[in-house]
Amino acid sequence: MSTEYVARLEERGVKPTAVRLLIFKAMVECPQAFSLSDLEISLDTVDKSTLFRTISLFHEKLLIHSIDDGSGSVKYSVCSSDCNCSIQDLHVHFNCHKCKKTFCMENISIPKVQLPQGFLLESVNFVLKGLCDKCSKIKE
Repeated sequence: MSTEYVARLEERGVKPTAVRLLIFKAMVECPQAFSLSDLEISLDTVDKSTLFRTISLFHEKLLIHSIDDGSGSVKYSVCSSDCNCSIQDLHVHFNCHKCKKTFCMENISIPKVQLPQGFLLESVNFVLKGLCDKCSKIKE
């Protein structure tokens, strides 16, 4: 297994066991956001409870971030190595209503919002919806 994956886990205080490395590798290789059920399908030899516990641990240790894209299923994506999941690190997500995939738009920051005095921002969920680049192509 890649020493880069071992280092990423260790940087966040996660012991790099063989199963955790296998799961992290699968997460990194996902081209778009993934759900627990996506991982269950791609890692069918890994116990469901192990996947759930590992997702929870990775989320707690800021290796992955969660996305509520309105589909009813929480999606996850691997954080960049310098991400601390603070409000400043957040970015826009895009959900395709045709293929049901959710993509991180890391190059699009969430717009700053001026809240009234006394309001304290704790989290932001900014999801754009439409057709992804593959689904928007017209069949010829």
